[in-house]
Amino acid sequence: MAGNLRSVPRKIWSTLGSIKTGVVLLILVVVVSAAGTLILQRPVTDPEEMQRAYSPPVLRLLDGLALTDIFHAWWFVLLLALVSLTIIAASVQRFPNSWRFYSRPYRSADEGFLKALTYQTQIRVGDEEVGVTAAERVFARAGLNPQRMVRESSFSLFAERNRFSELAVYVVHASLLLIFVGGIVDALWGWRGFITLSPGEQTAQLQLHDGVVRRLPFAIRCVGVGQENYADGTPRKWWSKLAIVENGRIVAQKEIVVNDPLVHHGIRFYQSSYGDTGKLDTITLAASPASGPGDVKEVVLGMDETVPLDSETSVRLAEFIPDYVTADGQVYARSHEANNPAIHLIVDSKSGRAVNVWLPPIPGFEQNLSSPYRFEARELRLTHFTGLAVSHEPGQWAVWAGVVMLVLGLAVVFYLVHMRFWALPARDARGRLVLWVGAVANKNKDVFEGRFQKLVREIESEISQITVQSRAVPRSTPFQSPRREAGIGAMPYGTHKR
Repeated sequence: MAGNLRSVPRKIWSTLGSIKTGVVLLILVVVVSAAGTLILQRPVTDPEEMQRAYSPPVLRLLDGLALTDIFHAWWFVLLLALVSLTIIAASVQRFPNSWRFYSRPYRSADEGFLKALTYQTQIRVGDEEVGVTAAERVFARAGLNPQRMVRESSFSLFAERNRFSELAVYVVHASLLLIFVGGIVDALWGWRGFITLSPGEQTAQLQLHDGVVRRLPFAIRCVGVGQENYADGTPRKWWSKLAIVENGRIVAQKEIVVNDPLVHHGIRFYQSSYGDTGKLDTITLAASPASGPGDVKEVVLGMDETVPLDSETSVRLAEFIPDYVTADGQVYARSHEANNPAIHLIVDSKSGRAVNVWLPPIPGFEQNLSSPYRFEARELRLTHFTGLAVSHEPGQWAVWAGVVMLVLGLAVVFYLVHMRFWALPARDARGRLVLWVGAVANKNKDVFEGRFQKLVREIESEISQITVQSRAVPRSTPFQSPRREAGIGAMPYGTHKR
């Protein structure tokens, strides 16, 4: 029983390090992340838009499962932690063997090893030194860094390229860990909220997605907002001019658009929405005397602003209703959209008489006929708001560092091939001297086969050139191989030296 209990941690550790476990968990992360891009997320989505998109029961279900804020949900953090553990377990279990292979590559070759190579061939040579020298030159020109391996009874040539690509998979593992750790940090210590500002307004607090009000270490001020349209009138982009205010001073300013935020002290302000506030900015009126023909005056008024019309009379903008309706002897606003606007003016005279003027006239409320002036609305300008999605994501540096590492790691994994080549003089079955050339690659074997054949042809050509040169200039001292008389069958077996 005790033995079975002791085996449980080993089984858990083995399961965590399993490739199947890692793949399943990675697929789950991808599926959940995709769901987070398809399901509207709080707080970047306006609450009214959420209610329009989903029925009340569906919205309650999505909120209850935290699917409207997936990347901060506890179960998403747990999923990222599990994936991170599987990556760590898989790396710890497999890295020692990979490191031994990397730090002590198999350089010397014997008969059994040669016969097991995927790519091999034999080249007839007249002299061992000529064959090895030819292969050495060809390998060097190909950037393979050839090395002569000399043993008591044999010698050979070893060359390789891109050995570090064998460890590239651990760069990918490390990059994924950075990405997931960054996601966990953002989920635990990051936050997201929303701010709505009109030009001239500033605030130092915002409301988070869970309704909590958070105070910023500085104030954000809206300097201006606007919308640019295409020729057909459809919106092309929204923009907001923002300023950061600290201790009463503006310390930073930027005009932001979608996907180009203002960043200050690690807090990002994104352009999220734009629209009418339902409040009046200014109205331009044409005022003409009611008593008869006279000069028409153009008057520009803001809320609660008073402008003189003559030495005896002035007009004040008292009220603006964007979408008016009357009921029970009152004028109400039906909505904040400027669908049916009404303007309430008060015309004052020095005699103390005040006249209520409504544009358009509202029966039962207006005293337009008693006013010494007639008014015509010429231009109505509403104030606009900018909706800012605000986020603090302290784990983003890890996420982006992981993305860069992932790109580099995958480039090495897929495009750099670890190639190994061996060449040694030997005797074939008929006792003839040959140069045995073999090679192996860890990926892209079809392409590598063509490269191997090309190198073999180059070695044959190099042997021919060296042979011609050696005949023209005879050697004074012939090269003596430590195994000139040994055939391929006589090559010793034993421990593979590295």
